[in-house]
Amino acid sequence: MSQSPDEPEGELTTRTLAMPADANPSGDIFGGWVLSQMDIAGGIAAGQRAKGRVATVAVNAMSFIRPVNVGDILCVYASIERTGRTSISVHLEAWAMRGRLSERVKVTEGTFTFVAIDKDGKPTPFG
Repeated sequence: MSQSPDEPEGELTTRTLAMPADANPSGDIFGGWVLSQMDIAGGIAAGQRAKGRVATVAVNAMSFIRPVNVGDILCVYASIERTGRTSISVHLEAWAMRGRLSERVKVTEGTFTFVAIDKDGKPTPFG
């Protein structure tokens, strides 16, 4: 979890603009869209550590803190929590830059587990 409520923990891994097609009629971005962005960022971080292909096997914890609005830039930060023989846990934080400006607020955080897989989709040791 973050050292400071005002600063993200981890490395900036993805950044994307929340668009109207990603929102409900009230202008709030769907939670599933945010979850998808976090899964992408976690897969990037885990894949870099594995030096290869990974698959999501679990979303261990997820907390939605604030809504994401159309026009926000969603920034996802990743930090490796634990690496096993074939699996890795990645802590992810999503922060929104409101109105594409410098105001940044934490909107979501969670822990995802990935497994390294070979070309046949079978678990394989990291490295």
